[in-house]
Amino acid sequence: MAVSCAGKKESKSKTEIKPEKSLKVTEPTVTPIAPLVAQASEMILFEGGDFMMGSENGLPQEKPVHKVTVKAFKIDKSPVTVAQFKIFVKTSNYKSEAEKYGDSGVFNLESQAWELLPGAYWLKPFGPAGPEAEDNHPVTHVSWNDAVQYASWAGKRLPTEAEWEYAARSGKNSGNKFSWGNEVSIADKYFANTWQGEMAKPEIKDGFLFTCPVGTFGENEAGLTDMGGNVWQWCADNYKAYPGSTEAIREDPNVKAIRSGSFFYDQYGEDSYSVSGRSLNSHETSLFNTGFRCAINAN
Repeated sequence: MAVSCAGKKESKSKTEIKPEKSLKVTEPTVTPIAPLVAQASEMILFEGGDFMMGSENGLPQEKPVHKVTVKAFKIDKSPVTVAQFKIFVKTSNYKSEAEKYGDSGVFNLESQAWELLPGAYWLKPFGPAGPEAEDNHPVTHVSWNDAVQYASWAGKRLPTEAEWEYAARSGKNSGNKFSWGNEVSIADKYFANTWQGEMAKPEIKDGFLFTCPVGTFGENEAGLTDMGGNVWQWCADNYKAYPGSTEAIREDPNVKAIRSGSFFYDQYGEDSYSVSGRSLNSHETSLFNTGFRCAINAN
């Protein structure tokens, strides 16, 4: 579930969260920073057009299916990496909201609860006592506001929900549930970094308990990576009901749409990873399973 840790007046646990090494099956190979920055900067062009957005077979907030027209745009091949965010911070002296607040949202596997972990931020996703974030992983602990600032620095913007879904569908009116097909796994081969097992007993069949290097599970037909799983991704839009929806969703400019699902358990299960899956969080919230990618107008 995409959990909001907004409103920093909550009581804060002093427990320090560390990845449980006994549970981590795969240790990713560290890749030099330069290729990572080049990959993160690579963008995929979509000429735009009409498509049917949403799903009648998904969650209530995905209904009704409706026709949407998107103009030509480019979108980052992969989510923004830690390596790329480092360059942004170094050149702009930017301080993330998690750093300003002094904490960020992490799920404590021992206590089985979300908490605002003191000292957790994009470079130290599990707090001061935990390891540094790896360069080839998607940056996390970034709020919507942080993502907007990065995008502006890079001469880009956040993608709209429509653009994100159009890209996840590879620019087609595909009937596939996921960006890569209709199954999360086939014969123990996983197509995305997703949660397996129970909350208290993760099974880690895909090889990763937390984030994984971007592109680990390959590309969709359009050439994009991580369009489902790994990290939730911020979109430009306010979270709101679709035209004709009967859902009681009140639009709030402080609540933004997120897409993709993540490595972490979600109450909606595999529906959160689907091309039409959507959720929300407040604009200042940063979590250990939320990142972003950027887009630009193509003309």
